[in-house]
Amino acid sequence: MIELSRLNGHPIVINAELIKFVEQNPDTVITLVTGDKMVVRESAPQVMHRVLTYRRNLLHPDSAPPSPDATPAAPNAQE
Repeated sequence: MIELSRLNGHPIVINAELIKFVEQNPDTVITLVTGDKMVVRESAPQVMHRVLTYRRNLLHPDSAPPSPDATPAAPNAQE
């Protein structure tokens, strides 16, 4: 899933596996394999980057950067 923004600024989470294609003319329109269309604030290259990051994280989860709400590791008590 990738998080994007609707034109009014509200966040929307889209299943990246369902994206058929992305058009930018001038608004970015995402067409899903279901035929549904969504207009988002992000540019087509930004959407592509988020999809690629999502897929990269699926293939290599250990190389993924920590999520923003991940709690930092506690310092080692023996140090």
